[in-house]
Amino acid sequence: MSGRLPFLLVIVTATSLAGSQPVPNVTVHEWGTFTSIAGADGNAVEWLPLEGPTDLPSFVDRSCFTLKGSLPGTVRMETPVIYFYAPRPTIVNVSVEFRRGMVTEWFPQAAVTPSTTTSTGLRRPGFASTIRWTDVSVSPGSEAALPVERDPSHYYAARQTDASPVQLASEREKFLFYRGVGAFQPPIAAAVMADGQIAVRHRDGDAIGDIVLFENRGGVIAYAVRHVMTSETTVDLPAVAVDDEGAGSMTELETLLAAHGLYPAEARAMIETWRDSWSDEGMRLFYLVDRKAIDSTLPLAVNPAPQHIERVFVGRIELVNRETIDAVQNALIRSDRATLTKFRRFLQPIVGRIVEQSTPADRVRLLELLRSINAAWSDDRSSRVPRCTQS
Repeated sequence: MSGRLPFLLVIVTATSLAGSQPVPNVTVHEWGTFTSIAGADGNAVEWLPLEGPTDLPSFVDRSCFTLKGSLPGTVRMETPVIYFYAPRPTIVNVSVEFRRGMVTEWFPQAAVTPSTTTSTGLRRPGFASTIRWTDVSVSPGSEAALPVERDPSHYYAARQTDASPVQLASEREKFLFYRGVGAFQPPIAAAVMADGQIAVRHRDGDAIGDIVLFENRGGVIAYAVRHVMTSETTVDLPAVAVDDEGAGSMTELETLLAAHGLYPAEARAMIETWRDSWSDEGMRLFYLVDRKAIDSTLPLAVNPAPQHIERVFVGRIELVNRETIDAVQNALIRSDRATLTKFRRFLQPIVGRIVEQSTPADRVRLLELLRSINAAWSDDRSSRVPRCTQS
């Protein structure tokens, strides 16, 4: 399998509400994340989050198959949002093609094809899904109310920018939102070495660029920030950790996001969207995908061309080190759900690593414990199923 990201094509056309002439000075900004889990060799493994879709408000549309079944993949394309900055009211049509990936959630309403796939279909060469928003109104200065629900959600943090509100039919928002699942290898690979260091490499031989290695172990935080001009490196955490709840590392990431082209408010919105998740228990590597890689593998076409386009994507690689394996294995044996919940999203691939290293008898026991715990979580999810869209 190629190490390149799949082709994600975004086509935007803009015209003035007053006529068919191109609207000058339109700026488009986009940010998003790619989340993967590294296997022992550093390659991204296929995984399925042990959680439902309830981290998003119920007004967000999603493919029905993502509720009724499951779609494992190597990469979760999470919360790309497209912002528009326009000097006057504008109409846009947006089409996103996600190659080797499936669009699974979106807002406002859109046309998504195909409406379903399987893990086998997702891995098929040439597979792609498409999402289209047609006749979206961009209304600078609009103070119209945006949808909100009583339950908290990190979805709302992305609204805290100066972007022009958008509207499609009766649905209003500050951005175009979509998510998906991919079956590809991300551009950066990272592996935990025997001595605890992290070996990082760029699959295409390019400079790695900006990375942040982060670990939260029982609330004690350690992190290291590097700008790497080579295609391979090793990185380690500092000997002395800091108990700052991850604030310092998130500040470093926010600075990097702004340095890569996001407006300060957008950088803050992205950090606030993912602060809790990015600071979860465990170890992970963040990397900033360079603009050349984004434009060559995720091209954005705007017609007529806006004055400026900026796109910033963060890669998150979850790293399974010895401390994580020991914590999860002990929690499984003790049925310690409080500890397991800390790793809940990545529990399936972590347990997979433990099973690989276990005796046959222990494998059966560990998998049965995992099934029992996941069944309880599934019962909880089934009582909070949001709406889905049939295409």
